[in-house]
Amino acid sequence: MFKSFFKKRHPFARPVDVDVEEWDELVRNADVPVVVDFHATWCGPCQTMGGILREVAEEYDGKVLIAKVDVDRNPELAQKFKVRSMPTLMFMQNGKRLDKHVGVMGTRQLKTKIDRMLGE
Repeated sequence: MFKSFFKKRHPFARPVDVDVEEWDELVRNADVPVVVDFHATWCGPCQTMGGILREVAEEYDGKVLIAKVDVDRNPELAQKFKVRSMPTLMFMQNGKRLDKHVGVMGTRQLKTKIDRMLGE
């Protein structure tokens, strides 16, 4: 049910903006692995990471969710997860954080982490 609802509302083939109100529905309760990008619009490295994440979202369409959290609009989430630098990527599965990475991550390294989450 969640997958069909989610697919209709938010295609997986692109990163999805998530705010504090949608966190549980879209991230915590996701039935696919999630990469959360904590970013800010004014952050240059975040823009670089955004391009990488768009590319990866297309490649992993339906297998993984790329969620983007604007820390200026959602300071509660940034505080909850102790995000102090951006970009910060959190890797989550079944509502639990598996790993965290601060700074820009290259495409190959990101795909390796996602493949591990997928068991590939």
